[in-house]
Amino acid sequence: MSRSELTPFSYVVLVLVGRGGAGPHDLMRMARQGRVYGTFADSQWYSEPKRLEHLGYLSSQKKPGRTRERTHYSLTRTGRDALAAWMSEPSGFSRLQLEPAWRLLAADLVGEEAVVASLAGLHAQIADLNAQIDAAEAVADQIPHRERYLRLNHRLARRIVEAHQDWLDEVERELGAGSEDAERPR
Repeated sequence: MSRSELTPFSYVVLVLVGRGGAGPHDLMRMARQGRVYGTFADSQWYSEPKRLEHLGYLSSQKKPGRTRERTHYSLTRTGRDALAAWMSEPSGFSRLQLEPAWRLLAADLVGEEAVVASLAGLHAQIADLNAQIDAAEAVADQIPHRERYLRLNHRLARRIVEAHQDWLDEVERELGAGSEDAERPR
């Protein structure tokens, strides 16, 4: 198999399938819980495992579900070898799509007030992400073989969210975001 057929998302799927295997629904649930790390279309969680199975990186079996049979994927030797080879390469800096930063750059085109108003929605999203990280931290011990790694990742996620909150506070201070005493979720 050619490793060129693997994308960054392919590796995400392989890692999340992990030791115990996972179905597309499990992958989507994990992805939603870890959305600080990246977001992908729901359909990709169904199509990519099928593609990886076709290429020999995953195998599948049908397992009973609540209402119908579910596909459960497991890593193959080829999949584990691909992960090992991936680890031999140096990690790059995170691929980021920072929409709020792009919005800020539009301030000279649409006005600062419009930008600040459009960024205000981040407060609720930041609060939601913090709650998700709290929930993830609370259950990390339920996956003992990954607990240490999950906790390290949760600390990174917390820092990413805090950086966004700090940046948003700075933008609002600099651009004059209305009432200083307005309550915002943190």
